[in-house]
Amino acid sequence: MSTNERDLIVGGQAVIEGVMMRTPNAYAIAVRKPDGTIVNTAAKLPKWSDKFPLFKLPILRGGAVLLQSMGLGIKALNYSASEAFVEAETSEEVEVALTPAVIEGEGDFAGITGGVPGLFPIPKQKRPKDELKRGATAAAASSIVFAIIFNILLFVAAPLLLTNAIFIAVGWSNAPAATASQTAGQPGTAATATPSDNSESWLGRQWKSVRGYLHPVRPTVGFNLIDGMIRMAFFLIMIVSFSLLKDIRRVFEYHGAEHKTVFTWEKGLDLTVANARLQPRQHPRCGTSFLMVVMLVSIVLFSIVRFDSLLLNFLVRIVLIPVVAGLSYEIIRLSARKESGAFFKIITRPGVWLQNVTTKEPDDSQLEVALEALKESLKLEPQTGEPEPALLS
Repeated sequence: MSTNERDLIVGGQAVIEGVMMRTPNAYAIAVRKPDGTIVNTAAKLPKWSDKFPLFKLPILRGGAVLLQSMGLGIKALNYSASEAFVEAETSEEVEVALTPAVIEGEGDFAGITGGVPGLFPIPKQKRPKDELKRGATAAAASSIVFAIIFNILLFVAAPLLLTNAIFIAVGWSNAPAATASQTAGQPGTAATATPSDNSESWLGRQWKSVRGYLHPVRPTVGFNLIDGMIRMAFFLIMIVSFSLLKDIRRVFEYHGAEHKTVFTWEKGLDLTVANARLQPRQHPRCGTSFLMVVMLVSIVLFSIVRFDSLLLNFLVRIVLIPVVAGLSYEIIRLSARKESGAFFKIITRPGVWLQNVTTKEPDDSQLEVALEALKESLKLEPQTGEPEPALLS
């Protein structure tokens, strides 16, 4: 293997009973079927930057990678589910149930919201084959929509509202002075009772109190720091909860197999189970490390672009998602070339710690699947060319 080939930066994603490995110009998915055999599929990746030169520009290329990665991650999960449950699919009837799953890997580049948790269609009982395919497609589409809404509510809306309420409650609000009518129901303000107040319903009094906590606070660096910490806490709770599920633990084991395979490649070793088994399962270039970069970038950016309206502050967080992703990608892109530097170690260390939860020790059969996925992807890789960085799961 030439030095130039070893310079290829590879990434990947754990899927259902398998692994997707991505090289700069291709990808491959390998899955262990119920009968113990390994099946795979591989293809070259389309070059969006060739069709749309704007995607070669800094920041914009990060958004393009985000979209492509999410699409590829969903495609890999669909393929793995169809192969891992092929016995159920060929039977007369199958019922498709929704099971929790986490799109990791370059899909984890969507860590702007802390990963992409959702529900994934898994065959459970028998149903006609054609009906299964229609039901699985519909279920997959609905689960994607659910995951997007779920992420916006949990990782954007909830942290913003909670942080706003905290600042109001402890008196840190730097909002413009409100009128007497606006402050009448706010926490920490005294109001003289009137006959109409006494006759007001309990529900009305509670709503007036809630409205007080929703009085907009202009975000500062401290505001966005607390907002980011709450977002990260939600993500950690979600990941730890998912890790307790048996099916998700299997995915995390394949996640560990993927990382061990990448380490084997980066160290220039032969792609064998014996070599991969000795490698660590925590990788500094993992997509989970990307989360820390995203949080830091969002704290700075949301402190610059801010409004006196709670609704506008919520909307700007959604609109700026591609910008946050693009800036974070550029930081990771530069840092990936200097892994021994102190800066890179600092920003990736929390992600490495988190991998103690999101990766589990794989067995040899799982390592075999991950190694096959990388080998198949490398077969489609041209012998020359500028390597592009890829995130791991």
